[in-house]
Amino acid sequence: MASSSPSMKGLIWFKYIADTQSFTGDINLLNEWWNGVDGSQKWQEGVFYALCAAYALVSLIALVQLVRIQMRVPEYGWTTQKVFHLMNFVVNGLRAVQFGFYWRVFHTKPKVLDMILLDLPGLLFFSTYTLLVLFWAEIYHQARSLPTDKLRPAYFIINGIVYVLQICIWMYMRFSKTAAAVEIAELFFSVISLGAAVGFIVYGGRLFVMLRRFPIESRGRQKKLHEVGFVTGICCTCFLIRCVMVAIAAFDQNADMHVLNHPILDFAYYMVVEILPAALVLFILRKLPPRRVSDQYHPIK
Repeated sequence: MASSSPSMKGLIWFKYIADTQSFTGDINLLNEWWNGVDGSQKWQEGVFYALCAAYALVSLIALVQLVRIQMRVPEYGWTTQKVFHLMNFVVNGLRAVQFGFYWRVFHTKPKVLDMILLDLPGLLFFSTYTLLVLFWAEIYHQARSLPTDKLRPAYFIINGIVYVLQICIWMYMRFSKTAAAVEIAELFFSVISLGAAVGFIVYGGRLFVMLRRFPIESRGRQKKLHEVGFVTGICCTCFLIRCVMVAIAAFDQNADMHVLNHPILDFAYYMVVEILPAALVLFILRKLPPRRVSDQYHPIK
């Protein structure tokens, strides 16, 4: 999904929007500005350091929330909630380091190593949020008295297959050094993003419908209903946007988001598909688990 090749035509994404519109004069002026930004090292520094700061902030928020959960219920061990926040901390921390040292990352040789550095956090992002799908699937199956013993193995098998296939693609790129290998890598990322979006639609949608049909009205039910609905919408949207943008980039090299010479496009892409969704989901899921009542405590009857 990554590439360090320079831009050839600049405002490629506006071409897809402007093909059916008539304001070509304004587009030409915007195209000139866009090309000037692409060639400006100051813009590159500003944008990539801003991305570094944004990812570092989200990573810090995930870490603080993880510490709060651990202090609240230390006796529960590594629950799904704790692992989810830990993975958010790792993913966003890796992105922060990546953009903090952006010049070295985008000029890493050979090219396949450049792609590994750029793609690995994206794979971990996929694993992090499919873990949330697994959590919802377990809740749904338990509520419907359906077996849950195959859900966790399915999660690990699917993620294992994704990582194995990605490693095979990286090896193919290392030895083939053709444009087709880059296209395959881009399309693979597009496919797994679509799969994640489908997972949120299926289990997020099922859980949302089940909560709406729940006969007992309560404040907790309404909160959980809004939580599932918002998180499903946010995650589904970000993965679908990533799917479409990466698919276009696979067939049009000038539309690649992962190049040094597209700083504004990089900023918009990472903000929409990773930073904002992660920040919003962490905010929505900020509620701490209830404290465990001590075995030595007996309420007055």
